[in-house]
Amino acid sequence: MSRPKVFISRRIPAASLKPLLQECDVDVWEDELPPPYEILLEKVRGTDGIISLLTDKIDANLMDAAGKQLKVISQYAVGVDNIDLEAATQRCIVVGHTPGVLTESTADLAFGLLMAAARRIVEGYEYVKAGRWRTWHPLLLLGVDVHGATLGIVGMGRIGQAVARRASGFGMKVLYYNHRPKEVRIPGVEAEQVDLETLLRRSDFVSIHTPLTEDTRHLIDRRAFEMMKPTAVLVNTARGGIVDTEALYEALKSGRIGYAALDVTDPEPLPPNHPLLSLPNVVVVPHIGSASTTTRTRMGDLAVSNLLSALKGKRPPHVANPEVLDRPECR
Repeated sequence: MSRPKVFISRRIPAASLKPLLQECDVDVWEDELPPPYEILLEKVRGTDGIISLLTDKIDANLMDAAGKQLKVISQYAVGVDNIDLEAATQRCIVVGHTPGVLTESTADLAFGLLMAAARRIVEGYEYVKAGRWRTWHPLLLLGVDVHGATLGIVGMGRIGQAVARRASGFGMKVLYYNHRPKEVRIPGVEAEQVDLETLLRRSDFVSIHTPLTEDTRHLIDRRAFEMMKPTAVLVNTARGGIVDTEALYEALKSGRIGYAALDVTDPEPLPPNHPLLSLPNVVVVPHIGSASTTTRTRMGDLAVSNLLSALKGKRPPHVANPEVLDRPECR
């Protein structure tokens, strides 16, 4: 009996690969950069399963190129905005993803970026490297306090709640907004649900944790920046497209807001000559929210588990299109 064929669009931790190699014929794209779409079309032909990354465009055309035997697309990420879920469901393809395992690591980075922006840590490092540090000065690199400040969380899901728990340790007041209003209770944390305008007007820090959808694309736009405090700090560890990059640049340059700290951008990656990178009041890191050895391995383990479960006709631990499991023609 032939073994299932699986394509993985980038190298994942070796420990996660072991169970897959024991049961499947595996083809791994070894390049540091993602496979171009045209190559991806060729690589997926005849496969039973795909492990994809958020940099891969997985549309109906690619699913059809793979063939009718394709049973599962297992995303090595929480978000699946690069995958056409409706097309997958229509073709009885299960789409797995990896929520939960990267929650705490991403929340760590979000709060780290918040702290770096508030206390101008990157600016301070560059100041020292440039040989400008001559003495202690009462007015040198003044930032804003984190303790006792108001944090507005846009999207109070798993990661948003984890950030709220961290904020409570700093005595911060927590506001939150969900695109679809939903009361959230977090043990030991006092958090107030408000509308987006109220959150933007009252918050000293705004941290984004909502998924990217058609409804949330450019949710933070020119009008949003006009509502924010001139000292406000924007933190984004969700998806770059939630923020209007041009409007952000204008808001930072004009002093409409105080600072931005970004793990994600639009476009991504951000070109080194992008105007945003010319500003002193922005920190950008290369989408490393989940980048700890432990977390990335756990993501790999879950992606492989989702894939193997679907190949065996079992319900994967995490399915992004659960309705596919209830379709009679897909059983």
